[in-house]
Amino acid sequence: MGYPDTFEGFMVQSQDDWTNFKKQEFKPKKFQERDIDIEIECCGVCGSDVHTINGGWGGAPMPLCVGHEVIGKAVKVGDGVTTVKVGDRVGVGAQIWSCLECKPCKTNNENYCPKKIDTYGAPYPEEMGGVIAQGGYASHIRAHEYFTFKIPDDIPSAEAAPMMCAGLTTYSPLVRAGVGPGKKVAIVGVGGLGMYAIMWANAMGAEVYVLSHSPRKEKSAKELGAKEFISTVDKDWDKPWALTFNFMLNTADATDQFDMTAYLGTLDINGQMHHVGLPDRALPEIKAQMFATNGCSMGGSHIGSRPEMFQMLKLASEKKLKPIIETVPISKDGCKKAVLGVSNNEVRYRYTLTDFDKAFPNR
Repeated sequence: MGYPDTFEGFMVQSQDDWTNFKKQEFKPKKFQERDIDIEIECCGVCGSDVHTINGGWGGAPMPLCVGHEVIGKAVKVGDGVTTVKVGDRVGVGAQIWSCLECKPCKTNNENYCPKKIDTYGAPYPEEMGGVIAQGGYASHIRAHEYFTFKIPDDIPSAEAAPMMCAGLTTYSPLVRAGVGPGKKVAIVGVGGLGMYAIMWANAMGAEVYVLSHSPRKEKSAKELGAKEFISTVDKDWDKPWALTFNFMLNTADATDQFDMTAYLGTLDINGQMHHVGLPDRALPEIKAQMFATNGCSMGGSHIGSRPEMFQMLKLASEKKLKPIIETVPISKDGCKKAVLGVSNNEVRYRYTLTDFDKAFPNR
């Protein structure tokens, strides 16, 4: 049928065959007064995409088009839309709807709305069409206005795309923790999330320390803004850093292998270890006594809010922050290359799928 009745995307048919993408049509949600149709220009490749299609996070509805780091052009806006007009360059992240009426929604915590709908793999209620939300490895995406963000002119699309999830996921906990001048912040991991965490914390004025089991990443970490690089493969690496860090943001995907006593012991009194890396496997065994020696705590978070998205984009624009990304033309083979590169930790440090006009010439 084609747009606007159907969109076209590169979809995985089975978690048992998760690197095999097939281009096919799918039906979007019902178009409503606050919806925006976006013709996609590029889309970042998130670790969430891989965890979802390979079954690491459990079952998922199939066939599925993943991708929640979307940049494109608004081609249709509903009658109730006031913040975006046709032709605007906009982005969509990992959340595409919330009720906007509950306590979290009314306190700029819509990312914790009990009724929230993720950008892909989540069911829409019947009144919205009853379909499964499909993501950004596609010709178009249909998004609610509140979860559609105008992109500053000076941020290139390929760089803006990963900010829609990886950027916000790391920015939000840093700003909520009050990171800034006078604070010592540890970033665990130098990857698709850690890259942004280092950039943001440095731009906020904090002293940034990177904890990593990959010594080869020291140069990148310091280029991104780290003051010190601490190799966690060294024996007793934690001892010199006891009671040092006010806040620790864990972006790693291998937390199940951590010596938690060592990591928690580097926190200052009442410091927090905050998790945004969400591995397939459970955390190591944790005893209550681990928190007693310095009054530390652990927490986690889910993406961020609309105001935080705009604050993050403003910071990136004003500070002229440049992430380290690789672009891959979208295609059946391109999608396979990208998800395998993320799964095998080969990407430096984020992929953005591009060339959507060539892949979807008839949209």
